[in-house]
Amino acid sequence: MFDIFAKCIEESNANVFRTQDEMEARLGELQREMQEAGIPTVIVFEGWSASGKGSMISRLISALDPRGFKVRTMAKPTDEERRYPVMHRYWLNIPANGKIAIFDRSWYRCIDFKDGKKLKAEDDGKIYNILDFESQLTSEGYLLIKIFLHISSDEQKRRFDKLKSVKSTSWRVKKSDIKQNENYIKVYRLLCELLDRTNTENAPWHVVNTSDRDIAASNIYSIVISAMERALEQKSRGLAINPEGPAVHAPVKPQVSVSLRDVDLSLKVESNSSYKKRLSALQDRLFVLQNELYRRRIPLIIAYEGWDAAGKGGNIRRVTQALDPRGYEVIPIGAPTPEEKNRHFLWRFWRSLPKDGHTAIFDRTWYGRVLVERIEGLATEAQWRQAYDEINRFEYSLTSAGAVVVKFWLHIDSDEQLVRFTARQNTPSKQWKITDEDWRNRSKWADYETAVDEMIARTNTPDAPWIIIESNDKKYARLRALEVLIAQVEKRLAIKD
Repeated sequence: MFDIFAKCIEESNANVFRTQDEMEARLGELQREMQEAGIPTVIVFEGWSASGKGSMISRLISALDPRGFKVRTMAKPTDEERRYPVMHRYWLNIPANGKIAIFDRSWYRCIDFKDGKKLKAEDDGKIYNILDFESQLTSEGYLLIKIFLHISSDEQKRRFDKLKSVKSTSWRVKKSDIKQNENYIKVYRLLCELLDRTNTENAPWHVVNTSDRDIAASNIYSIVISAMERALEQKSRGLAINPEGPAVHAPVKPQVSVSLRDVDLSLKVESNSSYKKRLSALQDRLFVLQNELYRRRIPLIIAYEGWDAAGKGGNIRRVTQALDPRGYEVIPIGAPTPEEKNRHFLWRFWRSLPKDGHTAIFDRTWYGRVLVERIEGLATEAQWRQAYDEINRFEYSLTSAGAVVVKFWLHIDSDEQLVRFTARQNTPSKQWKITDEDWRNRSKWADYETAVDEMIARTNTPDAPWIIIESNDKKYARLRALEVLIAQVEKRLAIKD
């Protein structure tokens, strides 16, 4: 079991070989070096109530250039924030490469430890989310420094009494704070367990006793300086800046999938009249289901991938024609912007998630990491291989938070693609749809086919399965996508025929 007090002594004894001025100057130098090296830094401050988080953060940032950091105060989530997965607001606040984000309280607040009650079964899922988030950051090259501020029960009570004795500060002591002090031993044991389970090689805890604020500040300077120096040294040697993290995997296993070559592309609609009749019925049904999703506050995420000219745009239009425009958004995904390139590759998708009851339709998705970025060499082999598990964990976070995730691969054969490319090129009103890049991608058909087969095999999970839509016949593909979408939503709503 992780012992807070023993760890605290260890940290205190690890100090202070520089004067305060020397450490402040060194920290300023390191901030500039980290920015030049493009290493993003996340510093987390957690601790007991009245342990001095505000004052310790103030001491730390006094040595930093304010243009290179932001302090994020994470209070209780707002009603709006509660409409997203728990980790959503933390993903939104991760820093760009070379920048520093300092969290005054953090994702650890999703677990209520103030009254010292034992961890519940539901907390296991929250701890998974914590480990997953930290692992994704550190494996992508973020430096994560976690600092827990420790005080004794008597010191905490003394600080509460001092705050309550002054009218202007008495409001800062809440009933829950008093309860924490009354249950100090129970809370202590709970924190020991929580810190033990989240004290990993890639994101270790540093526990600092803040009974003496000057010594505590020196300890914090020392911790941050050592971590940054180590990260810069590792990067200069061409090594990962963090040790390999814990084996955090989504608690799901991919299902058996089919190869693209085994898909029957001869399927088509019988007649135009039957197509129109069926399309209308399916769109009417989807409209009803959209309203039910909104009523139950269930988000719907539809992910479209497929070959160039496979009909994604037309397919998406037949879906959106059925929906109330106030409740959905279509999100086209192109090459990442400079801002997006400067963060974890999943950051831009976390930013685009729908709030509960709403629908997000992605025209291309996070799977670009294992498709175009893989084939075009825009991601290293280590990055795209790692991405399969990261994507499974991302989608697990969505489905475990209650979302319906529907993933389509629109499939056509090479001959059909050539016919469509040629038609676009020869039709003035459609020439904008065809580019030199489309022809270049076509020349890599075999490479993409291999990548798609592996993508589906590695990420075809029970709660977020891949649906291959036979798309040589566009009308058949539109009906098929609507049918599958309706079936998936009805399954989530537990609606039977």
